[in-house]
Amino acid sequence: MKKLIELTLPPEIAFDDEAFTQYIAQQPAWRQVWAEGKLSVRMLRRCIDGRAKNVKVHLTAALYIDQSPEPLIFYRKEYPQVNKAAQAIIVGAGPAGLFAGLRLIELGIKPVILERGSDVRTRRRDLAAINKHHQVNPESNYCFGEGGAGTYSDGKLYTRSKKRGNFRRILEIFVAHGASPDILVDNHPHIGTNKLPPIITAIRESILQAGGEIYFNTKVIDLVIEGDQVKGVRLHTGQIVEGIGVILATGHSARDIFELLSRRGIYIQFKPFALGVRVEHPQALIDSHQYHCQQRSEWLPAASYSLVTQVSHKGKTKGVFSFCMCPGGFIVPAATAPGEIVVNGMSPSRRNSRFANSGIVVAVDEQDVLPYQQYGALAGVAFQQAIEQRACQLAGGTQTAPAQRLMDFVEKKVSTSLIESSYQPGLASVAMDEVLPPQITYFLREGFKQFGKKMKGYLTNEAVVVGVESRTSSPVRIPRHSQTLEHLQVKRLFPCGEGAGYAGGIASAAMDGERCAEMLAALYGK
Repeated sequence: MKKLIELTLPPEIAFDDEAFTQYIAQQPAWRQVWAEGKLSVRMLRRCIDGRAKNVKVHLTAALYIDQSPEPLIFYRKEYPQVNKAAQAIIVGAGPAGLFAGLRLIELGIKPVILERGSDVRTRRRDLAAINKHHQVNPESNYCFGEGGAGTYSDGKLYTRSKKRGNFRRILEIFVAHGASPDILVDNHPHIGTNKLPPIITAIRESILQAGGEIYFNTKVIDLVIEGDQVKGVRLHTGQIVEGIGVILATGHSARDIFELLSRRGIYIQFKPFALGVRVEHPQALIDSHQYHCQQRSEWLPAASYSLVTQVSHKGKTKGVFSFCMCPGGFIVPAATAPGEIVVNGMSPSRRNSRFANSGIVVAVDEQDVLPYQQYGALAGVAFQQAIEQRACQLAGGTQTAPAQRLMDFVEKKVSTSLIESSYQPGLASVAMDEVLPPQITYFLREGFKQFGKKMKGYLTNEAVVVGVESRTSSPVRIPRHSQTLEHLQVKRLFPCGEGAGYAGGIASAAMDGERCAEMLAALYGK
């Protein structure tokens, strides 16, 4: 017999497997069957509730009486050999591209994955060069390379797009390739930047062992199109690679791909996105507010927050919101070319940094990019670039980032000194009004004021704002058919993931990759 139970327990029991099992065993209703060796317990869902003074954890668990628990995961790494099968091309080895590759193999098609950046091991050297020597490799950085931007990120797997695919399946694939089973249980699962590289490597090995192909440091510079169908791609070496279809999974920062499509007359659109800064607080400050305590219990994870508000200005109302909050994390340089400053956040699996950081961003629409309307669908790209390049110039021309103490920013004061930060290349005191457009700084200031009312202690000069958080999502949408997922003009071309404007994170990109693979196989696999 299987019985589902719901409990509310203190963290020291909820986050300790042995203590949780003992708690169940001591309950009068199950004590006897436990003593007889007939009871097994499995945690199914775990969610922290910090609303009350004493933090509790809501749990759902399964009790198995006189029966063995079903498998923890049903996904199995059992792939057919596809080395002699028809091949499809995948441009980009981020979450969308890798999961598309696995799904093609399951459907009997050989994936050929072309990645402009390096594998995860080599990529580490390129990241070290950015942090220590301020040298940005345009082909291998925090955005480009094996696993995409997600490899060196917090590894958050939360998504609101669960209707677009099988979210549980995505989690199980990660577990099958080495992720902790905790991601199947926690309400907001994350893997951690230190755990992701070996998991991505394991996914690569699954693809190669099944006969798929992956090529690193291989840049696609053109599409091979005959009539209204794509036949393949041209590489930077001049080589042409052909396939039964092309899944375009290049990520939100592959500006050269957007420019290629525009130049070739392939229809793309401006897409609204968001832009702002990354704010960093001491993690202890966030913990004390969220957990109502002086010091966080050892059983509780580093606290996170989610903030959103609406601000009106000159007849326009915009959302100001936290984005990609990284508790116990680091701010990292995410530029994809020399001469620009872009920041992002990441966390290790234990989230044990002394800092908490989050993007605080403002919605950007077509009105905001009117000064760049001569760029057409690429107006958002030009808008991003101008701000990123200005940030770099004002901060000294390296990867040192412009920064301002939070209260100083709100009060329009240049910071005479800056506090310690997790951002390794270093900070330079710069007024954000010189970096960001006036409408963006106005909305950010008012947003911070309202956040200060929602979270006691949030609005403080012990926090620092760092610019610029500009790559929240793609500024371009590559339109596709709602049913076939093919481009509206070019058949056999499947725009996919974040870069095409159809995903917003690791999990949603992975699900979109699977969907595109399934449609490619259904339409052209035979």
